Amino acid sequence: MATTHHKLIILGGGPAGLTAGLYAARARMDHLLIEKGAEGGQILLTDWIDNYPGFPDGISGFDLAEKMTAQAKRFEMKSMFGNVVSMDLSSPIKLLELEDGATLSCDTLIICSGAHPRPLGIPGEKEFTGKGVSYCATCDAPFYRNQHVAVVGGGNTAVQEAAHLTKFADKVTLIHRRDELRADKILQERAFANPKVDFIWNTIATAIEGKDGVERLQLQGTDGNKSSLKVDGVFILIGVLPNNKMLPLDVLNADEEGFIPTDLETRTVVKGVMAAGDIRSKEVRQVINAAGEGATAVLAAEQYLSNL
Repeated sequence: MATTHHKLIILGGGPAGLTAGLYAARARMDHLLIEKGAEGGQILLTDWIDNYPGFPDGISGFDLAEKMTAQAKRFEMKSMFGNVVSMDLSSPIKLLELEDGATLSCDTLIICSGAHPRPLGIPGEKEFTGKGVSYCATCDAPFYRNQHVAVVGGGNTAVQEAAHLTKFADKVTLIHRRDELRADKILQERAFANPKVDFIWNTIATAIEGKDGVERLQLQGTDGNKSSLKVDGVFILIGVLPNNKMLPLDVLNADEEGFIPTDLETRTVVKGVMAAGDIRSKEVRQVINAAGEGATAVLAAEQYLSNL
């Protein structure tokens, strides 16, 4: 099977990839965006987005993805559906192997393969995702005004997001499987001082239940005791996992969690390879900075190509 070559390949069609596709198309670069599922990435799972500029009344994740895709295609963004299973970045011409056996090559590559929330893997979690189960308090906290929500986790993200939730919810119960938090001490101090936050220690969530939405959490202590907690929503904040199975992690100098480090211009340690969006090694993972990184990556790719 012959190898098809492009000046630029964009791996992933989430907000970072779609923005990169838009910029590449407008620049009339020889490019191709590869997406293995539906264009839009994780935002397709987000019921409503209130914090993306330009939409004063908010917009559903599906509609935002649709608009991003339509805008990029208006400038003739080239895209295809395919699953990249491996790649070779050892030479100036980068090689990508697809699941169907096809091989693509490129001079420059932007990795936008994203990440996915680390799930609890308990009954009800999948069924209520978007209907009371959330993985992003920054995204969804305003939907829980004057309600009681639970946060599962004990690291920096969980504690910070619990504090953010208190701006909207009447009560936030943080559930942690140990008897102390893993978060930075200053974050712990603030959480302990917040009258809206209480804690359930040495406990795991075993099931999420409800009818049309989340109504309660089933819990089990490390001592074996079981209990039920009535809540209106559950925020699962135990980290995210990178979509990196197709990446040569050693070559890209991936961090200990498998995310890809870059410089401020999204360039990785491999010349001609950029990373943008949730696959990047960073603290903040939001639609807005993913889009910005996608634009930055294309400008970095243009600069690299101009020096070949």
